[in-house]
Amino acid sequence: MSNLIISPSASRDLNQIADYFLEVNLEAGEKLFREFNKKCQKLAMFPNMGRSYSQIRDDLRGLPLDGYIILYKVIDDGIEILRIVSGRQDLESLFADD
Repeated sequence: MSNLIISPSASRDLNQIADYFLEVNLEAGEKLFREFNKKCQKLAMFPNMGRSYSQIRDDLRGLPLDGYIILYKVIDDGIEILRIVSGRQDLESLFADD
């Protein structure tokens, strides 16, 4: 299997999502994280399966996850998860400083 790297920003996103679901609905949060793990495993095997977000950043790809988007880039030996954000968020502002 290819490498799967989770960036510090993505790790912070996951922690914030977990905190939210701890207060709102633990069962739904557990389901979301199971789906996240499944999608990441698939992405590691099939890195180009996500949609291109090249209008924001040349190497940016994304895959939907229950109202969120897993934003990642393909690297030589796998993928790097860059962010996990709400699908309603302004994605361009996330990468404005890159």
